[in-house]
Amino acid sequence: MNALILVDIQNDFVQGGALAVKDGKRVLEVANAQIPQFELVVATQDWHPPKHGSFASQHAGVEVGDVFDLDGLAQTAWPDHCIQNTQGAEFVPGLNVEGIHEVVQKGTDPSVDSYSGFFDNGWRCETRLRALLEQRQVSHLFVMGLATDYCVKFTVLDALDLGFQTSLIEAGCRGVDLQPGDVEEAIEEMKQAGAAIV
Repeated sequence: MNALILVDIQNDFVQGGALAVKDGKRVLEVANAQIPQFELVVATQDWHPPKHGSFASQHAGVEVGDVFDLDGLAQTAWPDHCIQNTQGAEFVPGLNVEGIHEVVQKGTDPSVDSYSGFFDNGWRCETRLRALLEQRQVSHLFVMGLATDYCVKFTVLDALDLGFQTSLIEAGCRGVDLQPGDVEEAIEEMKQAGAAIV
């Protein structure tokens, strides 16, 4: 069975949000066109506590974009975003949420960030995504969302590591591009790891 994974299509990642991705809202049209094609649609949702350790605001002298040590892991500092039960963490209005069968929240532990829909960045804890997919006997994942060079990339790489056949719906992704070229590099990395780019 095939499943569609919608990665973090949330208010804080689109225009007007705390960590807006350029043209982020453009993924809505692609998502809404894809949703009816799948028996299982899972949306991941960044769901941070208010004082998450990845927020630059929690560390003196750390600016957004800096890389620092967070509990033994290299961490990019982000603006406060996708805080639990805030508008920024909600799915973008216009997304066909009725067509979403399951929501998997991530990034809930303040001591570690979670880009991937499967694991936190240190692979210390796992979300319920893999169990959910295995329970439904899913073999092929189609992944899209925000942002190409972070949460989408790590979700795809973990999916491949876990043995899922994985395709990236490129038109349904937009990236942060902190450094110019990050998005192209991320797509190449996913392709090299075995993802099909569709």
